[in-house]
Amino acid sequence: MEQFKVIIVEDVKLELKGTEQIFRSEIPEAEVIGTAQNESEVWKLFRQAEPDLLLLDLGLGGSTTIGVEICRQVRTRYPQCHVLIFTGEILNERLWVEVLKAGADGIILKTGELLTRDDVMLVMKGRQLVFNQPILEKIVERFKRSVMAESMQHDALINYDIDEYDERFLRHLALGYTKDMIAQLKGMPFSPKSLEKRQTELVNRLFSEHERNGVNATRLAVRALQLHLIDIDNLEPDDE
Repeated sequence: MEQFKVIIVEDVKLELKGTEQIFRSEIPEAEVIGTAQNESEVWKLFRQAEPDLLLLDLGLGGSTTIGVEICRQVRTRYPQCHVLIFTGEILNERLWVEVLKAGADGIILKTGELLTRDDVMLVMKGRQLVFNQPILEKIVERFKRSVMAESMQHDALINYDIDEYDERFLRHLALGYTKDMIAQLKGMPFSPKSLEKRQTELVNRLFSEHERNGVNATRLAVRALQLHLIDIDNLEPDDE
């Protein structure tokens, strides 16, 4: 592959030294044209020469939002520049999502195998969503849990004969809606009185005969969550 230019953003000097060594010893095609420890130094380097790759740490000066904003600005102002995140934020999954939304080409966690030539070359060849093994393991685990949750919900909806309106009704009960509020939802063709009847029918389906006495809307919603009829991680209201 042809030579390409790299800027490294890292505010810990020892880690910066180690990262530069990786490029010198393992990625001879890469020319490190500058290093930065804060946002102002980043833009100063970009004004001097636009790199082909920005290797970006997220935790700069104790702030994680700066790294996300740098990524967003680079993708907007320098669309030809690849952005690869190299971060020690190994538990902050929300931050990973934010920087991917900002346009990062991939995330390498500072754990496990760390940064490799293969990771860098994949990004330079245009591969998106480049991750190292530690983050891949977390992603796969989340994926497996998500698939299992969807499967359990699908099976539960069939087993308890739950239709679209039952699911919407139960989901909004779990969100704290009253039957009057649910009746006003777009596409909900039921009056509060009809929803009261539907609630009674659901109680009869979801509770055994000796459990039904005194079941209110809150307990019904909790039961629906326990049976995986609604997903606690995806409790979103419909458009009103």
